[in-house]
Amino acid sequence: MIRNLAFATAATMLVAAPVVAQAAPARAPAAVKNSEELGGGLLVPVLAAVALAALIAFVIIDDDDDEVPTSP
Repeated sequence: MIRNLAFATAATMLVAAPVVAQAAPARAPAAVKNSEELGGGLLVPVLAAVALAALIAFVIIDDDDDEVPTSP
């Protein structure tokens, strides 16, 4: 079940990424004097890190020992 949840989460993120990118407002070009400065939000990298951590946690927690058949 956890494996299915991990795959569903990954699939949802793959579908949602282009939608979120498309919904982002158009960026205006920076002025020449500010062209060398980096800027931007911290939300996307934080969400990506949380999603990656959740996926790794699901993989680590997933224990397939219950599904191994025992021979007679």
